[in-house]
Amino acid sequence: MIVLTMPLQGEKAVELLNGQEGLFTFKEKKGMKYYFETSLTDQTAAARQARELIKKQPWGSVLYFQAEAV
Repeated sequence: MIVLTMPLQGEKAVELLNGQEGLFTFKEKKGMKYYFETSLTDQTAAARQARELIKKQPWGSVLYFQAEAV
């Protein structure tokens, strides 16, 4: 499982990651933390990949957020 801590644009991140062909599945939101299940076995690599996907978006390149394995 990975968690994104995002004060802004969290819903766009959920939409983006859920659209990644079964790679990420949104589970829940607690405050500004968004929890995702992932099909990757390396959770740290999954968090890194989620961060890269978000940063590639026009709306994501200027965001400050954290992506980490839990």
